[in-house]
Parts: sequence; C-alpha cells; structure tokens
Amino acid sequence: SEVTDTVALRDASTVILLRDAPAGLEVFLQRRVGRMAFAAGMTVFPGGGVDSSDRTPADGADRWAGPSPAWWAERFGTDDDAAGRALVLAAVRETFEECGVLFAGPDAHTVVADTSDHADRRRAVERHEISFGEFLAETRLVVRSDLLRPHARWITPEGETTRRYDTRFFVAALPSGQRPDGETSEAVDAAWVRPADALDDFRRGDRMLMPPTWACLRHLTDHRSVAEAMAAETDLVPVQPVISRSGGPLRVNFDGADEYRADLPP
Repeated sequence: SEVTDTVALRDASTVILLRDAPAGLEVFLQRRVGRMAFAAGMTVFPGGGVDSSDRTPADGADRWAGPSPAWWAERFGTDDDAAGRALVLAAVRETFEECGVLFAGPDAHTVVADTSDHADRRRAVERHEISFGEFLAETRLVVRSDLLRPHARWITPEGETTRRYDTRFFVAALPSGQRPDGETSEAVDAAWVRPADALDDFRRGDRMLMPPTWACLRHLTDHRSVAEAMAAETDLVPVQPVISRSGGPLRVNFDGADEYRADLPP
C-alpha cells in the first residue's frame, strides 16, 4: 500500500555547479553533516529552502538581470511571478552561502571575479544577520539570472515525516575567477568530481546519493562540456516519487527507480 501521510511542501532551489577540466566535465559536490534534519550525510549539490527574504527586495529596487521572474515562473510550473523570482534568488543566495560562488555583478554584463572581499557578508547572510537582498543593496550588485539554466524539478514524496520540498534544479557554469569552497556549517567536505566517478563512488558505497542527485548526475554523464550541459533541453515535468510498503521494507518508486536500486551498493 502507498504511504500518504503528508508534510507541507516548501519551495527549494538547488544549483548544479559545473566546470570544464582536463578529464572532462566536473560537478561540485558537498557531503552534508550527519546531524542535519534533512538529507544527513548525503552527497548533494549546493542548495536549500526558499527564505521569506527571497521574496522582497531589500531597498525597493529589483537588482536583477537576465530572464524575468515571469519567465522563470513559467519554466518551473508556477503562475506566481514572485515565486519565480524567489526561486532564482534562493538559488543564488544558497550557492553564495554554501560555497562562496556568486552569480551577481556590478551590472547586467559583468560578474564578480573574486568573492573573498565579501567573506564577512557571506557569513552574515548565512547566519541571518542580514538578508541577501540587503547584501545586494549594500554592494550594489545585481543578480545575473542569465547565468543559470533550469534543469529539473523533484518533489519529496508524500509519507516523508520530517520535511518535504518542491525543489527546482538549476545548472550553472562556475564564473571565471571564482573558486568554490566547503566553508559552510552544513557540509563536512566538498570536491569537484566527474559525474561518472560520483556514480561509481555511490555504487561502491563511498557516497550516499538521493534519487534526484543520482538522476541529475546520470543525465550529466551524457555531456562532454559545460557548454553542452548548459545548452541541453531537459524535462521539467515534476518527479514525485511514491513511497510504498507491500508487506516488507519501504520502497521509493519513480521513473528510473529500478536503475537506482541496481546502483545501490550491496
């Protein structure tokens, strides 16, 4: 029988950060600390829940360049332009908080080349001492939504008893001159990894991957470069796995679940 007890959904954004390397396309991965309330110990892409501050400009000015909030809202299946804006801002904010990469610049045609000057503000945003909007206002930076591309949408299954997310996945190239790090309270380590190698680590039991991360990594193995991955058209129909219990342990079912279970380490 299907498990149907529900926890309220919360919007979330996740960024698949990419770079070209001599060995091929690489993705930036973090391993979450074991005490986290959600996805403890899992290897993930940077990301997190949409915050209330993501919905309102701090100084009345919309510091924004690139595709409009309405465009993002349509792509991610919502008729709320404000929600489209918040999803992009959450993606940019979370990436800045969790690995120091910032998709913003002084104007619509430039991007910050070195974020080390903003290290103190980064920590303040992460600690909720200032909002991300206040950071943008103070630094007079504009969000570069054109540096992101929509990639996928996954919804935590009904039956999850702690937290449920409606997560939109983005892909983005590492901005020139910037270097991501693992200096966040939510991760114990971070590294650039080829998607195929991350999947091999999962099969050996060296990494734990939730189905959305596994599925995104599998998709990325089809691409040889950042340009290919960024140009690819992807299916944005939401994937919501179903938890079932049929006289045995819980099973999570989705399109591709058999392949996911085949990759699970023995």
